[in-house]
Amino acid sequence: MSQTLNIGIILGSTREGRVSPQVGEWVLKQSEKNNRANFEIVDIKDYNLPLLGESNDTSGVEKWNAKLNEFDGFIFVVAEYNHSMTGALKNAIDSAREAWWHKSAGIVSYGSGGGIRAAEHLRGVLGEINIADVRSHVLLSLFNDFENFSTFKPQSVHEDPLQDLFNQVIDWGEALKPLRQ
Repeated sequence: MSQTLNIGIILGSTREGRVSPQVGEWVLKQSEKNNRANFEIVDIKDYNLPLLGESNDTSGVEKWNAKLNEFDGFIFVVAEYNHSMTGALKNAIDSAREAWWHKSAGIVSYGSGGGIRAAEHLRGVLGEINIADVRSHVLLSLFNDFENFSTFKPQSVHEDPLQDLFNQVIDWGEALKPLRQ
């Protein structure tokens, strides 16, 4: 019997007033319906990552890489800023290398257009760091899934696609496991 996979829910925004913690908590709560993996929120804000190459203090980067090494796959909670992912998320991705390799990922994005442009930019980056991103994608609208653009109130229509995303991330995480060993 295979070992249960560990999936990190990466919060991709660090700005003041961000809504990614609300979305991440919803993802985590929905994961309780799926008993095939262990899920955990990982907030990049907790790691105080310097901009890549701008500090000799590598303690946050080392802690970040150690945390990423605990996971077999990821669900990225992605905000769309200026038609792309946040600079903080891109920096966090760039602050690791081998810790990403041969893992699976799903995307939950949000923004005025569901965060689709940020997600598409992220997909290109994920391919470069040897992460297999899955087809299922949950897009959340600032107009329909948030009250006053700040309080997350997701429509129930997102629950089944999120379960599909979980299962695809787990399936690919299991398939890639021999490459991680």
